Amino acid sequence: MGSGAAIFDLDRTLLQGGTGPLLSRAMYDLGVVTRKLPGERLLYGMFDLIGETLPSIFLARQATLVAKGREMASFDAAATAAAEAIAAVIHPFAMTLIAQHRAAGRPVVLATTTPHHLIKPLADRLGFDHVIATRYAITEDGRFDGSISGNFVWSRGKLAAVRQWAEAEGIDLAESFAYSDSIYDLPLLSAVGSPAAVNPDPRLTVYAVARGWPIVHFDVAPGVLKVPVLGVELQRLLLLASPPALTPYARFDIAGTEHVPRTGPAILVGNHRSYFDLQTIIQLLRATGRTARGLGKKEIFDVPGIGAVATALGGIPVDRDNGGQESFESAAVALEGGELVCLLPQGTIPRGAKFYDPVLKGRTGAARLAAMTGAPVIPFGIWGSEKVWPRSSLVPNVLNVTHPPTVRVRVGEPADLKLRSAAADTKRIMAAIADCLPPEAREHREPTEEEIRLATPGG
Repeated sequence: MGSGAAIFDLDRTLLQGGTGPLLSRAMYDLGVVTRKLPGERLLYGMFDLIGETLPSIFLARQATLVAKGREMASFDAAATAAAEAIAAVIHPFAMTLIAQHRAAGRPVVLATTTPHHLIKPLADRLGFDHVIATRYAITEDGRFDGSISGNFVWSRGKLAAVRQWAEAEGIDLAESFAYSDSIYDLPLLSAVGSPAAVNPDPRLTVYAVARGWPIVHFDVAPGVLKVPVLGVELQRLLLLASPPALTPYARFDIAGTEHVPRTGPAILVGNHRSYFDLQTIIQLLRATGRTARGLGKKEIFDVPGIGAVATALGGIPVDRDNGGQESFESAAVALEGGELVCLLPQGTIPRGAKFYDPVLKGRTGAARLAAMTGAPVIPFGIWGSEKVWPRSSLVPNVLNVTHPPTVRVRVGEPADLKLRSAAADTKRIMAAIADCLPPEAREHREPTEEEIRLATPGG
């Protein structure tokens, strides 16, 4: 046998729901189909909610009767139109993974119950090398006869069809990858060397956990955890569970969040004044209504337990000893998938007298990401977080609840970058962050010994 392949299910795997409604709409709009199957809308809704069920598969099998007597070519226009609509809702990180498999030299395969004549245009549009799908039998004059030719590509039938294809193509399933959401694809997932449960239904979730299979979601960046069954990103739950009332020892004054795009990629960049900045950024994200991928020191991610949680919450470790190239690439993938990336270009909290330097200095990562992805860079300035948790202290001052300090956050308009020099654009970024700070932050002055002590670890 040869090398392996990457085999992808379609519905609820490459996209959030099923392709059924989009295919049906295209056929109705073009007059290819004039009658609906009984209970179609209800079954489509249930499929989107909980995944494949026996009634939904029964509906899929009965679809051969709708096509009976019609010419195969009469579906071509509808299939092409549906391909455009479906391609628009394919998860971006699914396409990233497909590209990675192709770069590794593996053929990428679409294996789906959906009829071949309806899904082939989509597979071609997405760049799949092969399509394994249910085929309707046709008569000598090119009309569907109401039966299925070969395997009904579902459950064990899908595995049988994949095995036939693999034998013909010289593919070793033990070296292959498979991705699906459905417990009914368990035969196929169990037959490959590298299975993954994607947006899994409840039963597949339990099985994947028991077998130690990866559980992934193509609508969020790689490594980000979504709560099984609920399908809610873990970071979203963290934001919901972090109202300002839980930190009565600090008040938050946040403004300018309208500058953060409600959808699409953006790079949030801010200054670093305190360990309390993390809680401050959580409040900022709550105000924007978005989750973000945050870059942080690798040393934090190396701490047992904490590192795993940080990754699951969307964190990206930065290994500065190796130039941070891996974290840079992960952040770029997240941006290309339309996500928000947050980083603090200073990298660490300035110490001692440097803490009071009004000229902010930063690393070039944000500027390079902007040049690579075209994502806007949105500056924000934090002021007062050091009064909640000074650099000299190991813990925040949680007892100050009668007169808690105010942490001020201002979000500015996108930085005006030239995208020619990372160093020059970094200066522009740091200046844009400084513009989000109050006037006193931009004044040159000599700090007192007490101020220097507060800004020094250990005092």
